[in-house]
Amino acid sequence: MAELRSPDSTLTALDEETLWDMTESHRWEIVHSICPSRLTPYLRQAKVLGQLDEEEVLHSPRFTNTAMRVGHLLDLLRTRGKNGAIAFLESLKFHNPDVYTLVTGLQPDVDFSTFSGLMETSKLTECLAGAISSLQEELSQEKGQKEVLLQQCRRLQERLGQAEAHAESLRQLEADHGRMKREVSAHFHEVLKLKDEMLDLSLHYSNALQEKELAATRCRGLQEELYLMKQELQRERLSASCEREFRERSLKMAHSLERGAEELSHLKEENEKLRSLTFSLAEKDILEQSLDEALESKQELVKRLHSLRERAVVAERQRTQYWEEKEQTLFQFQKTKVDCEIYKEKMNALQSQVVELQTERDKAYSARDAAQAGISQNLTEKDALRRKVFELTDQVCDLRQQLHRLQAESPQGPKQEVGAREPCRRGKQRLARMFAICPRDDSPCSCLSSSEAQLWSDLSATSSRELVDSFRSSSPVPPSQQSLYKRATEDFQDPWSFSSFLEISEADGRASPGAKAGDADLDYEIVYRADLPESESSLQPTSRSLCISASSVPVRRRPARKILSQVTVLAFQGDALLEQISVIGGNLTGIFIHRVTPGSMADEMALHPGTQIVMVDCEATEPFFKATLEGTTLEQAVGLLRRVNGFCCLSVKVNMEGYKKLVRDLEAKVATSGDSFYIRVNLALEARAAGELQVHCNDILHVTDTLFQGDGCWHASRVSPYSTKDTEHGTIPNYSRAQWLLITLVQDMAQQSTVPRKQSSGGPQKLVRIISEDRTKASPLCSSFDGAQSDTSKLEEPCPGCFWAESCVTLVPYTLVQPHRPSRPRPVLFVPRVVGKMLSEKLCLLQGFKKCPAEYLSQEEYDASSQRGDIVQEREVSGGQYCVTRQAVEFLMEKNTHALLDVRLDSVRALHRMGAFPIIVHVAVNEKAARKLRKALQRLGTSEEQLLEASRQEEAELDRAPCLHGSLAPDAWSDLDTLLSCVRFAIADEQKKVVWTELRTR
Repeated sequence: MAELRSPDSTLTALDEETLWDMTESHRWEIVHSICPSRLTPYLRQAKVLGQLDEEEVLHSPRFTNTAMRVGHLLDLLRTRGKNGAIAFLESLKFHNPDVYTLVTGLQPDVDFSTFSGLMETSKLTECLAGAISSLQEELSQEKGQKEVLLQQCRRLQERLGQAEAHAESLRQLEADHGRMKREVSAHFHEVLKLKDEMLDLSLHYSNALQEKELAATRCRGLQEELYLMKQELQRERLSASCEREFRERSLKMAHSLERGAEELSHLKEENEKLRSLTFSLAEKDILEQSLDEALESKQELVKRLHSLRERAVVAERQRTQYWEEKEQTLFQFQKTKVDCEIYKEKMNALQSQVVELQTERDKAYSARDAAQAGISQNLTEKDALRRKVFELTDQVCDLRQQLHRLQAESPQGPKQEVGAREPCRRGKQRLARMFAICPRDDSPCSCLSSSEAQLWSDLSATSSRELVDSFRSSSPVPPSQQSLYKRATEDFQDPWSFSSFLEISEADGRASPGAKAGDADLDYEIVYRADLPESESSLQPTSRSLCISASSVPVRRRPARKILSQVTVLAFQGDALLEQISVIGGNLTGIFIHRVTPGSMADEMALHPGTQIVMVDCEATEPFFKATLEGTTLEQAVGLLRRVNGFCCLSVKVNMEGYKKLVRDLEAKVATSGDSFYIRVNLALEARAAGELQVHCNDILHVTDTLFQGDGCWHASRVSPYSTKDTEHGTIPNYSRAQWLLITLVQDMAQQSTVPRKQSSGGPQKLVRIISEDRTKASPLCSSFDGAQSDTSKLEEPCPGCFWAESCVTLVPYTLVQPHRPSRPRPVLFVPRVVGKMLSEKLCLLQGFKKCPAEYLSQEEYDASSQRGDIVQEREVSGGQYCVTRQAVEFLMEKNTHALLDVRLDSVRALHRMGAFPIIVHVAVNEKAARKLRKALQRLGTSEEQLLEASRQEEAELDRAPCLHGSLAPDAWSDLDTLLSCVRFAIADEQKKVVWTELRTR
């Protein structure tokens, strides 16, 4: 196409299609002759290629060679239109002029007037100058490197002469060694091929023998039928020939009788001849018998012919019947196909309706958010108005004080002051918002003790910091989702509820009768919240201007009221609190008050059955004693409430539905408490009494009661490994007793020195699993609340959703676990890793298994993956990292394939965080088992001693694995092939089981 143009035409005069046709016609020469890294700087300066495009072209793993990268570069420039084609051809002027001449038919020149104008002249000059300077620097560097290399070459040549003599002998040895290795590998592969061929030949031979036997049987049957048919044919021929001769003779005799007497003599002569030819009687009988047999065989053949015709008729009828059934089946298939299409249309309609519903749901969410924003704005305006009212109230107070001082100076001042200071009869004030936290000076709360006053000051300080998340609070924060759901509850009448939000005005010395009538209510405020996700109640923000004296001006106050499913804070004297109330429940249902002692302080505070205790606060009498009861077991809750013996604050809420359900379950003996959690046992427990459950180390138990038959005993059931169903049940020691049993067992083992800490999976049953824990962290199952052994400061920050730990002992007898049922194939991890490498090479040849490769990541990619938490295990190399990533593991799992991992055991927790639960297969290795793997170890370059040492080190880390593992005994396999079969069976069995992972504490 370039030859058709005039020589003085420029590239810019051509249209886009012409330019790209010129380029595409020489695409093969372009992709095989240019280097993309030399063109991309100019293309980036021409603004037809971005930085991301350049990185994709140069570093994308999809392109394995230069031709693919150049092809992708052309595809990207094709999307840039005419500018992309012009910039690409101009870049060829500098770096590949011969390709430029081949494509355009023009000679390359560097005249700036011939450029397309995609780049400014200054930028182009800078680009060319930079390219020239870089080339000069490269040239100088190459010259210096050349000198250095020449010197090194001379030195190496000197050394080469010295090493040639030694290398000659080594070459011979290496050649012999390589030849022997090749021969061994070739013989090994030939043996494998011969085994496969022998197996195929044996199968073919067995099939051929069976076919031969069938053919021989069929041949014998056919020979018998052929012999019978030949006999019948001979008999028929003999009988037919005899009949023909008899007929001919009879005809001849009839003709001869007609001729008369002249032939009589002739007939007599023939008669004589016939007499001479007459058969004997024995021969005649034989012929008659043969004739009878021939007739009988003929009759049998006729009958057989009729039977075959009947069978043909029956076969024709069956063919017709089968044809009709085929037509009916085709008709049903067509009908089913039509029904399937109808169902597909219905599903599409349902999906469209679901999409519409989702759209409406999103609109409803947006409307809800707008309403919450409006509510927040209204509450903010309300708070601003309240602040203005409080400021005006302070001003009125100041004015009244000035008025009192002026009246005191007048002659009638003393009488009026006496009248003003005359005390009025007061009872309990009506429960009013904000006055419980900052009571009036003349109220009964002003006579509190120093500890109670300190408590009220702490509550006031707390309320100034915390916001209320309730729908009816004054906080500008929008109400939570659970708070909006809890508004629509049934009406519940109790001593705390009020009929409406009345606003009552109280005068300082001249109270109205209506105000006096309302003074019989509680003197403390009931503060509530709609929802407590962090298990701590919040108090309403309090203004310091609300602490008004008895002589202050009237203040409009809103009485507090009890709202269902919201938390209320009650402060009272809780001496021996467990003698005043009894509780039921557990970590699953919550802690409920079940009975209240009549006449006690709890009864006076209107506590009643069905009230759920959310939090207990005794910081006024016992520092740092503030604990949340949501998510605690019944044993822990009783231990906490037993410590309450003085002034306390209880955060409670009404949950009658949950309480009634719990009572029904207890009465129906469906449950014995409200506890329900799963544990992993770290020691072996014997059943020493009736009703006790015999437990092995690493068993999974379902605990359903932590106060079963008194303190110190839990009720638990053993869980089936293939489901979460309970099987055998009984009692086990509680956490503290099990902890001391574990310590005693470890001490006995250390003294005896006969039972090792680690037992191989083929040896005796394992007794203990040593799990230690930092003293500053808490085991979520510890329930010891003895003040001498516990650190109460740890109750300040309990673990969310589980239990507190207060033990000073670091050994953990029980570990809290949770179940998982993965649907996809789980990754596989082998212990020890040396054996895992052997097994991985074998398993990769089977369907359903594949190695998980380690990817090379640059420093930027590694930092990004680390922030996302996608790194399973890393290995540092120069310039980057080799990492096993979550994407690689999930890619194999999505293909319904077990990913074979070559990682350490400390990577299991990272896999759990990613949602992948690996199968850990522990292959127990002793000296005898190591000898079985000698040949495989030689191929890996590892000795038997190294295998045993690695096995001991990695088996010590199995106790710290956060999940269960499968083990293979050394006597269960004899060589690598049987070990492979055992491993495949173990992986299939572990895939069917429930995965139990440990819950980590903070």
